[in-house]
Amino acid sequence: MEFVTDLDTSGPPDSILPTTPKIITEGLNVFYGDNQALISVNLNINENEVTALIGPSGCGKSTYLRCLNRMNDDIEICRVDGRILLDGEDIYGRQLDPVQLRARVGMVFQKPNPFPKSIFDNVAYGPKIHGLVRHKADLEEIVMNSLERAGLANEVRDRLHEPGTSLSGGQQQRLCIARAIAVQPEVILMDEPCSALDPIATAKIEELIDELRQNYTIIIVTHSMQQAARVSQRTAFFHLGEIVEIGETAQIFTNPRDERTQGYITGRFG
Repeated sequence: MEFVTDLDTSGPPDSILPTTPKIITEGLNVFYGDNQALISVNLNINENEVTALIGPSGCGKSTYLRCLNRMNDDIEICRVDGRILLDGEDIYGRQLDPVQLRARVGMVFQKPNPFPKSIFDNVAYGPKIHGLVRHKADLEEIVMNSLERAGLANEVRDRLHEPGTSLSGGQQQRLCIARAIAVQPEVILMDEPCSALDPIATAKIEELIDELRQNYTIIIVTHSMQQAARVSQRTAFFHLGEIVEIGETAQIFTNPRDERTQGYITGRFG
């Protein structure tokens, strides 16, 4: 039975979607002590595409996101089984340095979290600690290019030495995105990046996400199904630690295959 909602599922064009998986997740299980947070998750993330993760609170979306750059390593009671491959390399392999992984897989959090530094130093921090630059002119170029890509350069060009915390909430979030892309990542993880922002700032971030996917693979956790429909090419629905359904965003929202997906997007639960 075809199911139609009033969501705008036009989103970015799907006609030229790539099919190369950037990330392959195989049989991923995550435990926090005796509690299993993810159950046998299998999910491919395509290159240069936005993949939205949706589902009720506590269903495992953010847990999965944190697995992709090994943020769960810092939680003593967390245990991860299964494999996550980034360009064919197991990110949990002993030979892989988590610090280098986090340079390849950047993270933007729910609440803007600029460092207590100047706007310039917020963006320059990553390139400095990862040894990406040798000369001041190169660092300045990276900072300005990152701010430009984050759609912030024109707004802060004359304020680079002011604190990052002096910016508005939406500007702070774009500063955090500039900070993430300054280390030349391949993947950007976004954990509800617009939940603390007003509608105007949210629209700017969504426009930015669509622009960034030309150069980056993006995975976004969102509670807003309207946002998922607007910005993503593929959507995965999580429920009780499992992936119920994954597919092209328009299909997930207009003709879901699973009754649980239909129940969630129609608001019967969640």
